[in-house]
Amino acid sequence: MKVGFVHLGCSKNLIDTEAVIGKFKNNNFEIINDEKQADIIVINTCGFIDSAKEEAINTILEMAEYKKNKCKYLIAIGCLVQRYYDDLLKLLPEVDLFIKLDEYDYFWEKIEDLVKKDMVNKSKTNKTTKKNKIPEVPMLTQEEFLSRTITTGKNYAYLKIGEGCSNRCTYCAIPYIRGPFVSRKKEDILQEANKLANKGIKEIIIIAQDTTKYGIDLYGESKLAELLKEICKIEKIKWVRFLYSYPEDITDELIEIVASNKKIAKYFDIPIQHISDSILKRMNRKTSKKQIEDLIKKIREKIPNVTLRTSLIVGFPGETKENFEELLEFIKWAKFDKLGVFTYSKEEGTPAEKLPNQIHGNTKKARYKKVMELQREISRQNMKKKIDREYEVLIEDISFDGKYYIGRTMQDVPDVDGLVYIKNKQMSDKTNKINKFAKCKITDVSDYDLIAEFK
Repeated sequence: MKVGFVHLGCSKNLIDTEAVIGKFKNNNFEIINDEKQADIIVINTCGFIDSAKEEAINTILEMAEYKKNKCKYLIAIGCLVQRYYDDLLKLLPEVDLFIKLDEYDYFWEKIEDLVKKDMVNKSKTNKTTKKNKIPEVPMLTQEEFLSRTITTGKNYAYLKIGEGCSNRCTYCAIPYIRGPFVSRKKEDILQEANKLANKGIKEIIIIAQDTTKYGIDLYGESKLAELLKEICKIEKIKWVRFLYSYPEDITDELIEIVASNKKIAKYFDIPIQHISDSILKRMNRKTSKKQIEDLIKKIREKIPNVTLRTSLIVGFPGETKENFEELLEFIKWAKFDKLGVFTYSKEEGTPAEKLPNQIHGNTKKARYKKVMELQREISRQNMKKKIDREYEVLIEDISFDGKYYIGRTMQDVPDVDGLVYIKNKQMSDKTNKINKFAKCKITDVSDYDLIAEFK
């Protein structure tokens, strides 16, 4: 049977998708990229915020249309299913099988039951995860990590070092979906990293809900810096980066390893969410305005060429005009290289859902727009500083018309940050530079992308 996959959500969720693809391949199913030709369609859903939930429902309904033709079975898995299992059973009878995160231990048994067509009653008697309770979500097994099918191409792969989150920010549903933070064993991570390197992967991107918490539950202290050192010893790996590092746990040791090791991207992704102390307290964040500002100063002092990325939330309950203006002034001061902003999403079962002074939707949208307009100009000014500088670029594609090769510098996260467009002066040469590194000189910039030429 032919199986098609639809992935929704974050890079952490993508690893689950890759593991599930690996399960089907190992059981002799044919994996295809065209859902129209699939006998089975598997949708890995996201249930983080309202827009993600809406996208997941719409995608399921879209894929259900294929059941009128070739598709025999429609399967939904992932975060939305974990969070709203009972509701989805009633809402979406088009789906033949829902599999929650805490059922992944017997994932394949459920698939076999489905194909044997005796799964309907069984699915409806499964135990459900009560809303607002912390579920016990199993980590993927080491075998599943090692057998996953990499879907991100030949150059980079994500490496998940932990599951779940224990930070309990008041706006966030992740602990109620994924459970508390659980670290993988260091030796297991290194085994997977070596396997990825032997497959030809050039860049390892380390992820978890909060990478700086890695090792605390297993070893009594953060082991992220130590883990980075060990991964960098793998000869075939050229670039290493880590994402989602919370400010309270960025240590001097971590800053030093980033500063001193040539393989590690000089890049910190620090989700601070806000800068007003009163908002940070209501969010149950663990840092203050002064601590955040001091951290930024320290990182830039130790690593002058560092790239700083952050994410923010506007419209959190109780955010006053003064709080928002304070945030704008901070953005002007910090001049982040990369910045993402979300409007607050009122998530069912989270403490923030019941906070007073919820912000009107139009106000949230207006504040979002102001932040993005401000950051667009900051980004343009930061980008202009790169003109005439030389960078090593990993070339990953070529434009449709063949005029430009397309790649990334070490300071750009795939699918998140900007791209480098390198002029292809020899139009007859359209492929031999792809998946290779090249020295390039920046000649021009746009808001978020770079224009370059080969050196």
